[in-house]
Amino acid sequence: MRPRHVNPVQWGQAMGYARHSCARIFREGGSPADALRRFGLARREADQANWAHAVQRIAAALCGKV
Repeated sequence: MRPRHVNPVQWGQAMGYARHSCARIFREGGSPADALRRFGLARREADQANWAHAVQRIAAALCGKV
């Protein structure tokens, strides 16, 4: 689900980059929490994060809203 304040083109590109990055981390044996940490988004809920949540949070960070 795209945030309303973000340009649709920017959101699409950010989601693509986030998916690609998460796929690479997954192939290396990483977890969603590892992906969030690599982008500096680690929080307490990072241990409970799933891949969809990680991709959305990374895309939002790339668009300037965390």
